[in-house]
Amino acid sequence: MKRNLKKLISYYRPYMKEFLFDMFCAILSALITLVIPMIVRYITSNITTMETVEALSIIKKIIIALIVLIIVQFFCNYYVTNNGHVMGAKIEYTMREEIFSHYQDLSYSFYNNEKVGQLLSRVTSDLFEITELLHHGPENIVISLIKIVGSIIILSSISLKLTLVAFIMIPIMAIYSLFLNKQMKKAFRKSREKIGEINAQIEDNLSGIRVVKSFANEDIERDKFKQGNDGFLDAKKMQYRNMALHHSGLTSFTTLITVVIIAVGGFGIANKWLNVSDFITFLLYINVFTDPVRVLIDFTEQFQNGYSGFERFMEIMDVVPEITEKEDAKELTDVKGEIDFNDVSFHYSDTDECVLQNVDLHVAPGEYIAVVGASGVGKTTLCSLIPRFFDVTGGSITIDGTDIRDVTLKSLRDHIGVVQQDVYLFMGTVRDNIAYGKPGCTEEEIVEAAKNANAYDFIMSLPDGFDTDIGQRGVKLSGGQKQRLSIARVFLKNPPVLIFDEATSALDNESEKVVQDSLEKLAHNRTTFVIAHRLTTIENAERIIVLTENGISEEGTHDELMAMNGDYARMVNVHRQLNKTSID
Repeated sequence: MKRNLKKLISYYRPYMKEFLFDMFCAILSALITLVIPMIVRYITSNITTMETVEALSIIKKIIIALIVLIIVQFFCNYYVTNNGHVMGAKIEYTMREEIFSHYQDLSYSFYNNEKVGQLLSRVTSDLFEITELLHHGPENIVISLIKIVGSIIILSSISLKLTLVAFIMIPIMAIYSLFLNKQMKKAFRKSREKIGEINAQIEDNLSGIRVVKSFANEDIERDKFKQGNDGFLDAKKMQYRNMALHHSGLTSFTTLITVVIIAVGGFGIANKWLNVSDFITFLLYINVFTDPVRVLIDFTEQFQNGYSGFERFMEIMDVVPEITEKEDAKELTDVKGEIDFNDVSFHYSDTDECVLQNVDLHVAPGEYIAVVGASGVGKTTLCSLIPRFFDVTGGSITIDGTDIRDVTLKSLRDHIGVVQQDVYLFMGTVRDNIAYGKPGCTEEEIVEAAKNANAYDFIMSLPDGFDTDIGQRGVKLSGGQKQRLSIARVFLKNPPVLIFDEATSALDNESEKVVQDSLEKLAHNRTTFVIAHRLTTIENAERIIVLTENGISEEGTHDELMAMNGDYARMVNVHRQLNKTSID
């Protein structure tokens, strides 16, 4: 907790001048609040004994002084409310930038185990509560302490007996509040977890809404959502029940203090050890005293709410990316495309079972390699190791003789283009999505890339051509069109190394032919790895690698592998039987 608090406080550092002036205004406003009851005491104690002319003269001066104090307090409160909130928003901006940037650095494996909705809630609702704490917390503490200390001094000077009576209830209030705060901490954290689960469920549902509708499973989705929503409601009920006990309890305690003071004060007036003016002043100051006590105790609730959000924030910030650069990593330049797998083994971090074992593979610059094998043998994993989406757990991979772990991630990935089966297009226009392959490119380069990807004609047939909005994830386009845009993106990037991860397996025959032509054009004179289930798409590969659970079992051309009558030949024969077509 000490470490987290130190980190939390560090966010004030860039805004220290604003923060200190904010505190100054808060202190000044609190002092003005303390002054006003003293003026009432002066009027009730002294004005009544003065001559009318003198009394009126003093009252006029007091009114002018009060108006000045009110104006000063107005500007202090305005600064605290406006500039203080802006400071909080700036801190929220910084923290959101930090966590989003950290999200970009985290590895593939992290996202395999996390829900998008949970990650989103940490960037939105959690950060809001954190910055509310950072803004209001110090103000509430400072203002409350000044009012409490000031009012105690003044109350003691008026009547020490009444002050001691008022203090009897404070320890009881504190114990009551501390007990409920433990319960609220649990409730706040559970509530945040539940809203994160709901966000994840909504995101999952809306992303797959077409699947939902195709199966007519809207009612099932409603039931699933209801379960999550019921859990959230139960967590909120627990949270609000504790909050209600907390607030109502504190309100009753502060009212009880006033009642006790009225009773004891009335007794004091009757017994002549307390005068009326002091009693009135004491009652005014009791409100000045009890309100900040309540605010200070309420702060514990705000602290639990904000700090539980900060703990979730730090949970993410403490996640160390599995893929990191060496401090002396160098830029990868002038890539020819020679790639070597040297006794490579790999297993995921959450298991000791190897996906790849002792893989040795040499790929010459510009060579076209096809990787085939049964599902689950590690074809995609093998290719994902090249751009370091995952790191090898044994052996090494080199590009042009340089270990890929010795170069910067950006320079490595800048030289590798990946075309996947599951194409992801961003919200925006056709132009935006193609240009993603080379930020700052010219219009001519975008058009040329579209033509090379056989995408230009269909783009020009769209309502607004390159300016057509394609919807979220490209929902307005067909599978073949989306794939060609992704290929255009890679054409624009112009990398020397390519990876095609089952890029045509989800397309119909006509779309597959168009996309395949685009891929072959893109692969010309580039080192290319092709992963394919449809063996017809790789029969012309310069070399075919057959991957099994024990590593590479066979390699050669299609004809050479068929002549071996081994694993590859068996896959081809199965493919023939299933598709009733000849691959020869």
